[in-house]
Amino acid sequence: MTIEYRTSPAASMDPVTLYRLLQVRVEVFVVEQAAAYPDLDGRDVEPGAELLWAEEDGRVLATLRVLHEPDAMRIGRVATAAGARSRGVASELMRRGVERCGRLDPAKPILLGAQEHLAPWYGRFGFVVSGPGYAEDGIPHVPMRRPAP
Repeated sequence: MTIEYRTSPAASMDPVTLYRLLQVRVEVFVVEQAAAYPDLDGRDVEPGAELLWAEEDGRVLATLRVLHEPDAMRIGRVATAAGARSRGVASELMRRGVERCGRLDPAKPILLGAQEHLAPWYGRFGFVVSGPGYAEDGIPHVPMRRPAP
């Protein structure tokens, strides 16, 4: 079983793959973390937005999205299916997400909003806490930034 890493704008994706990707996000953010919020916020289909995911035998294991903002790139909606955790899948996907941001606009820093307990994990990819913490759907978060190279 080989893990494949893919990138695509939402509009170009096979609908079944998009469904599976969004299903992972709902399972992690809405069900597992009990945070009822609008995951489908319109940003997945913005011009230039890309979805990255890891799949194995047609199953989506992990996903994230890359967005363009006026003065930065943004990585968000990083989610890993429970059965795929501790396999290095999310780390490889995150590495690819950072690399993709650098290719799309190397002059811009990369931003993300991290669940507070995951800040050290994101730190492995060059992100540092860049402001005060905040609560999102009752979950402590911190803003993080990775400077442009």
